[in-house]
Amino acid sequence: MHNFVFHVPTEILFGKAMEKDFAKRVKALGNKALLVTGGGSVKRLGIFDTIVEALHAAGVETVECAGISPNPRLEEAKRGIAMAKEENVDVILPIGGGSTIDCAKLIAAGSKTEGDPWDIVLGKVDVKEALPIAVVLTVAATGSEMDPDSVISNPETKQKLGWASNKVLPRVSYLNPTFTYSVNAWHTAAGTADIMSHTMENYFSVDDSAFLQDSMAEAILRTCIKYGPIALEEPEKEEARANLMWANSWAINGLLCTGKTQSWSVHAMEHELSAYYDITHGVGLAILTPHWLRHFMNDQTMPRLARFAERVFDIHKDSLEEQAEAGIQALSDFFRSLHIPMTLHEVGIDEEHLAEMAEHSVSRADGTIEGFQPLKKEDVEAIYRSAL
Repeated sequence: MHNFVFHVPTEILFGKAMEKDFAKRVKALGNKALLVTGGGSVKRLGIFDTIVEALHAAGVETVECAGISPNPRLEEAKRGIAMAKEENVDVILPIGGGSTIDCAKLIAAGSKTEGDPWDIVLGKVDVKEALPIAVVLTVAATGSEMDPDSVISNPETKQKLGWASNKVLPRVSYLNPTFTYSVNAWHTAAGTADIMSHTMENYFSVDDSAFLQDSMAEAILRTCIKYGPIALEEPEKEEARANLMWANSWAINGLLCTGKTQSWSVHAMEHELSAYYDITHGVGLAILTPHWLRHFMNDQTMPRLARFAERVFDIHKDSLEEQAEAGIQALSDFFRSLHIPMTLHEVGIDEEHLAEMAEHSVSRADGTIEGFQPLKKEDVEAIYRSAL
């Protein structure tokens, strides 16, 4: 196991009817909050009013930046930055899922950083200061409520890029499982796949002896496999929603990758799909992951794949190769059981941009994405084609 530093100072309020406690913590951060919201579901469901009422009772003034897209866009962040500056807000407060939180992070950083916010995403500008962020989570998927990462799309350049800064790590996040009851079957399935993908990006590595972290990853994967289908069948089953919500946070808050050498390969590939075709992120991850694993099945990776098959899906075969292949197939079958389309053609993607997307996916990694196995543009294109 390699050296590491693990520190995630996000305070989590987990459970029902904790709005007043959350509002008190927001008040401690400032007197005026910019509420960042998406398509309006939080208002139709009463979540927005519940939070606003608690904030106002605590003495926090609010203004709203609404209409954040499922794949948050640069122009939306710029609009939020302008509002934050004009309204002189103290706190950025997203109410929603990963998209609103990711956009809120760029708003928080851009409000305290001069220049074009896209330069923050490109890594050309260091974030030295940001407005504090308080989160109300309504979708279990991205884990953005407990990490410093953000992903932003720029339609003009056809780029969807990730960036990170500890300055935008949320100070406090309110996780109420009942707020996720209304998440539809499509996004519940995609969210489950997203949680699993985060976990697998950390899990699939070689020769790092991080037994504890890998065992925790296997527990998170089993949690998703157990409760994802239940949440689809019984959307108001609190046990299922609560377990998925907590798995969501721990899949990507940095715990699983401590002491390990790895690089996120599938996300880099999927970001190109979303940038070009605006598909649901978790769906793209589910489509690509089995093909990514098969592409790199060799003597070096097979022991980890066989362990995955055994400890996540309870599969036992006579040979490592058979067991590894059976585990990959079980993963694909599980995603299909959630009614996720498992080919690119099913989500409207053909061969037209495959080579171009493959080139872009490795461009920020100097031509090679390290990780489970080194991945070059030729590998990415081959994986895309196998997923058609």
